[in-house]
Amino acid sequence: MNPKDTSTGTLSYEQAGVNYDLIDPLKVAAQRAAAATGANLAAHGFTEVPASRGESAYVVDVGPFYLASIVECLGTKTLVADDMQKLTGKSYYDSIAQDTIAMAVNDLITVGATPLVVQAYWSAGGSDWFGDAQRSQALVAGWKRACDTCGVAWGGGETPALAGIVEAGRIDLAASCTGLVNPKERLSVGDKLAAGDAIVLLASSGIHANGLSLARKLVERLPQGYLTKLPDGTTYGEALLAPTVLYSPVTEALYKAGITPHYCANITGHGWRKLLRHPATLTYRIDKVPPVTPVLRFMQEHAKQDDREAYSTLNMGAGFALFVRAQDAQRTVEVAQAAGVAALVAGRVEAGPKQLLIEPLGIRFGDDDLQLR
Repeated sequence: MNPKDTSTGTLSYEQAGVNYDLIDPLKVAAQRAAAATGANLAAHGFTEVPASRGESAYVVDVGPFYLASIVECLGTKTLVADDMQKLTGKSYYDSIAQDTIAMAVNDLITVGATPLVVQAYWSAGGSDWFGDAQRSQALVAGWKRACDTCGVAWGGGETPALAGIVEAGRIDLAASCTGLVNPKERLSVGDKLAAGDAIVLLASSGIHANGLSLARKLVERLPQGYLTKLPDGTTYGEALLAPTVLYSPVTEALYKAGITPHYCANITGHGWRKLLRHPATLTYRIDKVPPVTPVLRFMQEHAKQDDREAYSTLNMGAGFALFVRAQDAQRTVEVAQAAGVAALVAGRVEAGPKQLLIEPLGIRFGDDDLQLR
C-alpha cells in the first residue's frame, strides 16, 4: 500500500486519473463510425432500432422480437479485492463476479430486454493467477450464482493469460450479455418518455463498480487504509466490495405486474448525470433523494467533495432510474420492494429545457454536463 498522503484538499475524479472530457469524445467518434455499419444488417434481413444508438444496449429487430446486446468491463474494483485479500486472507471474488455481471445485465435491461445469455472474459496477467484455487473457485461460484439470480445461461467465455499487457498477479474482468425484448411492446428507448412521467429510483448497495479509481486514491489519505472503520463498523475495504445490485429481477417483476417503463437509466459512470442520457429536451425535477450509503458519504466527506461533485460522479444511493407513468409510480415502488430492492418516487419529468434539478440539494445539471452522443 502506498504511503499515506497527508493532503487535505478536494479530491476529484479527474485527480484520481479519470477524465471524462478526454474519454467521451472517443465514445462519440466511435458511435458515429458504428452507426454507418447498421446498414450491414440488411443483408441478413434484419434492421437496427436507430433509437438504441447511444443507449446502454444495442437493439436489432429480428422480426418476431428484438435482440439486445451489451459488453461491459468491470474496471478497477479487482484491485480493491486484491489488496483486501492481502490484508485479510479472504477472497472477495465471489462478489466481484456479481459486480461484473451486473455491469452488463443492468445495462441490458434499460432497453426492456430479458437477459438470456452471459459470456465471460477473464484476462489474467499470467496463468499463475488461476492457480490460486480459493480465488478462482470463488470467481466461478459467484459468477454462477449471479447468473442464477438473473435467470440467464452462462454460455462460455475466454480466459487468456496476457503477460505484458495485464500486470502480473492481476485480472481484467468483463462480460457480454444478450437478451430478448419480447413482446416488442416492452422496448424502452425513450420514445414514450414525456412530461408527466414519474422518476422512480432504485437503491444501490454502495459504490457498485463506478468510482473505484477515486475510492482507491482516497486510501492514501486514510490512516488505516482499507481497514479504516466506517461509522457503521464495517471497514472501508469491505464496504467498497459490497456487490452491485442486480436489477433484472425488478424489471422482470414489473413486466409481470403490467408496468412497462418509458425509459430507464443505469446510474454508473457520470453519476446522476445519467438521468440526462436521453436526447429529448425535458426537465427532470427531483424533490426527494434516497439515503446515501455509508461508504459513499464517507468518500464524499474524506475527499472533501461538495454535493455537485459527488452526485456528478457517484451513484449516491441510487443505482437505477425508472421513468414510468405517474399512475404506475407507487406500484413500481411496491414491486421493487417485493423483489428485495428499496425504491423511491423521487421526482417527475416536466416540459422545459434539458436539465436535471436536484432540488433538495440545490444542484442543477444541464445539457452540457453530459455529452455521450
